[in-house]
Amino acid sequence: MRVAIVGYGRMGHEIEAVLRARGHEIAAIVDPAVSGDEIAATGMDPAIRADEVSRELLSGCDVAIEFSLADAVAAHVDEYARAGVACVLGTTGWLDRLPEVRRTVEASSAALVYGSNFSIGAHVFFRVAAGAGSLVKDLEEYDLLIHEMHHRGKQDSPSGTALTLAEAVLAEVPRKKRIETARLDRAPEPDELHVSSSRGGAIPGTHTLYLDSAADTIEVRHQARNRGGFAIGAVRAAEWIAGRTGIFTVDQFIDDLLGR
Repeated sequence: MRVAIVGYGRMGHEIEAVLRARGHEIAAIVDPAVSGDEIAATGMDPAIRADEVSRELLSGCDVAIEFSLADAVAAHVDEYARAGVACVLGTTGWLDRLPEVRRTVEASSAALVYGSNFSIGAHVFFRVAAGAGSLVKDLEEYDLLIHEMHHRGKQDSPSGTALTLAEAVLAEVPRKKRIETARLDRAPEPDELHVSSSRGGAIPGTHTLYLDSAADTIEVRHQARNRGGFAIGAVRAAEWIAGRTGIFTVDQFIDDLLGR
């Protein structure tokens, strides 16, 4: 595949490495904060870098992989649609514009797969955790709670992954009806699923579901070692979306990957 990387921060660099390892060609890099010298230092032609996504830039590309800014998503998707290029969209914070984006993609010959987390391991974790929750859904001796930890530089709290995990648990445990993410200076209500967060150090990301009773504690945990898992998932998603049309969620990609 010939791939455009949109957003060349830490995730963009990881995606570049995975693309190269899997034999794909990097056709364009879009990031106004990146210089031609930085691109040249990687051995690539600095002419492939650009400040903006455009149909001209996308000419000859099979897929774009985007981890950039939420404000740019709708305009970028319009360009992908006009160029007939598929996109893996890992940017978060734009879902208020999903109806608009859906209309754009469905009116074109392009394709889009989107999600807040493309880590294959994290999605296996969601399914394992949801299954664990379903086992105790009628055992009121067990309360359920979620805690996540990330490095001190992470901007959002709780993480999107923690909220996705919480939604997966709620779907399997009817007695938990709502997610509470605030600091609690009181006892949680029986129908609340409390999601708490810690920030510090260089922790790449740890999410834990606790099933806790007076007698014991069961922990279901996913611990990311680095961003490599997210990059591998995004590139696998690019391989999956290439040649398709329409709009898909990351869950549809994962279900297909896992043969579900």
